Amino acid sequence: MKRVYLDNAATTPLDKEVIAEMSNVMENYFGNPSAIHALGREVRTLVEKARKSVANLLGASPSEIFFTSGGTEADNTAIRCGISAYGIKHAITSKIEHHAVEQTLNIMLRNGEIDKLSFVNIDEKGNIDYAHLEELLQNNDRTFVSLMHANNELGTLTDMIKVGDICEKYNAIYHADTVQTMGHYVHNVRQLKAHFIVCAAHKLHGPKGVGFLYVNSSVKIPPMIYGGAQERNMRGGTENVYGIVGLAKALEIAYAEMEEHKNYIQSLKDYLKDQLIAEIPGIAFNGETDADKSLYTVLNVSFPEMDMADMLLFNLDINGICASGGSACSSGSNIGSHVLNGINADPNRPSVRFSFSKYTTKEELDYVIEKVKMVVKQNALA
Repeated sequence: MKRVYLDNAATTPLDKEVIAEMSNVMENYFGNPSAIHALGREVRTLVEKARKSVANLLGASPSEIFFTSGGTEADNTAIRCGISAYGIKHAITSKIEHHAVEQTLNIMLRNGEIDKLSFVNIDEKGNIDYAHLEELLQNNDRTFVSLMHANNELGTLTDMIKVGDICEKYNAIYHADTVQTMGHYVHNVRQLKAHFIVCAAHKLHGPKGVGFLYVNSSVKIPPMIYGGAQERNMRGGTENVYGIVGLAKALEIAYAEMEEHKNYIQSLKDYLKDQLIAEIPGIAFNGETDADKSLYTVLNVSFPEMDMADMLLFNLDINGICASGGSACSSGSNIGSHVLNGINADPNRPSVRFSFSKYTTKEELDYVIEKVKMVVKQNALA
């Protein structure tokens, strides 16, 4: 059976160049990077070379890059340690953040680690109300702001420059969850004014189980994981050397090919959107879809009401189409998407997130359109 993968916002296939780079390390370098002997020093050199490569791409200093197990750990470290380091009692976020942010802040509120958690207003497409953000920041002690760059379910983009300017005005600590956009947009940390940004390598054709946290040199935070002096005393535990090397290689490739792939993937997204509009009456979209307002790798489709709507993803799957009904971290859950709830999406309309990569083809989308039309027709309300 033909199989089409359109769940790249959940994870991406490994780039062959990344596989080759990691395989070389696996075969030829096995020393512990903390060891002082020659084999250890060889591996330490690989880690620091990767750190320098990542830093150069972001316009950062290598001392501001800390490798983690992925985006969730990086988000947790930024939030927990950033709030703890400065004794912050008020945090601001939105109701459509990734669970790594939303659940962490709610647990901190419940445990008394913060006294107040505010939610910035958003519109029906997931756009941040910047005036309300500024209102929330007024007349408060130092505040922690956590807002993602692109929503992982909707694709709607937040203006990081504008948020950074507002946070700077009120001396707030700004954490931007950039998991979905790292490697898809240029992130120059000297322009962003973010104190923390994050990466998960598997979102940009790198390996799973590795990421990084950028910590601006103007802030100092304690470790979240203790037990060793790794990552300059910031994260205990032996480094995932193969993953770190793979991450750096994936990010290098992403930056080198970014404009080409952005144009190509945007054309695929536009094509699928236009074809769905033409072929399926009543089709709609969740979140922004215009190129300048939306992440080009994500299209969230709101289908007309249908019989057995909860089986839509299953029906797509048995036709060889891999997609998602919401955040990848909620796959398999029967709980409605908190993101779609947050924008007051119609609960009677099933939604599917199609997400693309440089490996997606127009021919695959033609197959998807054909099968989607069939499934919708078979399940149309009488």
